Amino acid sequence: MGKSVSGFSKFSKSKKIDWIVEHYFAANEQVKSVIKKYWNSDDKLQQLHDEFIENTITNYYLPLGIAPNFLINDKIYAIPMAIEESSVVAAASKAAKFWYDRGGFKAEVISTTKIGQVHFMYHGDVDKLNSFFLKVKKKLFEDTKAITKNMILRGGGILDIVLKDKRQELDNYFQLHATFETLDAMGANFINSCLEQFAKTFTEEAKKYDDFSAEEKDIQIVMSILSNYVPDCLVRAEVSCNVEDLNENDALSGEEFARKFIQAVEIAKVEPYRAVTHNKGIMNGIDSVVLATGNDFRAVEAGVHAYASRHGRYSSLTDASLENGVFKFWLEIPLALGTVGGLTRLHPMVKIALELLKHPTAKDLMQIIAVAGLAQNFAALRSLITTGIQQGHMKMHLMNILNQFNANAAEKETLINHFKSNAVTHNAVIEALENLRQ
Repeated sequence: MGKSVSGFSKFSKSKKIDWIVEHYFAANEQVKSVIKKYWNSDDKLQQLHDEFIENTITNYYLPLGIAPNFLINDKIYAIPMAIEESSVVAAASKAAKFWYDRGGFKAEVISTTKIGQVHFMYHGDVDKLNSFFLKVKKKLFEDTKAITKNMILRGGGILDIVLKDKRQELDNYFQLHATFETLDAMGANFINSCLEQFAKTFTEEAKKYDDFSAEEKDIQIVMSILSNYVPDCLVRAEVSCNVEDLNENDALSGEEFARKFIQAVEIAKVEPYRAVTHNKGIMNGIDSVVLATGNDFRAVEAGVHAYASRHGRYSSLTDASLENGVFKFWLEIPLALGTVGGLTRLHPMVKIALELLKHPTAKDLMQIIAVAGLAQNFAALRSLITTGIQQGHMKMHLMNILNQFNANAAEKETLINHFKSNAVTHNAVIEALENLRQ
């Protein structure tokens, strides 16, 4: 049984580990040994990692891989990908090489507007509220000048603030709906600071507004927070080629490949069960680069999946066409990213990832990450409509199975060669390993 604790956050790291191990694990010293193996030998670097979050006991590693040969807008990139799933980096690399020989990827940022909202309840005359808002709007901007000064100097800031009547969704519910440009910063702290000042100014001025009754002066702020749904922070990535250039083998002609590929995308448009897995594959590419570059993959995931449901049903994020002998495959998604601030200035591997990507601006990174998602989706669909997904995935997963059963170097070499010409399944690997050991 576990045990509750008071003051855990005030324990030293060693005491935290001692407490966890004592109350939650049987093999005490073995668990402690594993936890401490993941500490960095550089004490200063370890302290940096310890201070990223609270109650740290150790580090949790993910592999950082490289997918080379990405030709994006006529520039060559090697893309860093932090992910634990077998075959993702290999699939992205294969797709990159395929399109490298066919003109590469094209990408463009459509818009970069981000959103924040002050949610409040108001009981009273809506016409009075509208009049009050128009009167106080200028002061909302003025009172945030200390927050927005540096952002404005760089060309960003608050774009607009509008009053939204949301009473159809919830009684007495209104919003101050604000739009922002945060340039190379993801901007969460900037946006939230502005919103909290809006709320303070709005309620203070309401108390002094002569046309309000006593009840109307009592505007109730519920919360002030940015939105991770950013449908106006959009990037588009695409590939295209003559349909005959899709023919890589004798199994399918270029036109047969294109038509089957388009049909697979159409299924993901209309069938949510398929769309979720289809888009998950896209996010394999997107999340791994978002994570490698120190950005918030949970925010990106939430915003992207909301966007996939914007027409009232969850649907494919990619699209494909075949017109006049030209095959085209594209993706349009919302991505709120930053290349300054947060972990970008702190995490040594994030610094390396951004240098590898040639110190991208936020717009550059939007394009690179969208391309990674498109490449991943192309690779997955290509496998699904030809050999099937398991052939490539299980060959990449082979090493995980061998490691699970403590195969030595000689056994790994023998079985990797064996499964070059045999289907990889969990049982087949176990059986082959047992036969080899006998």
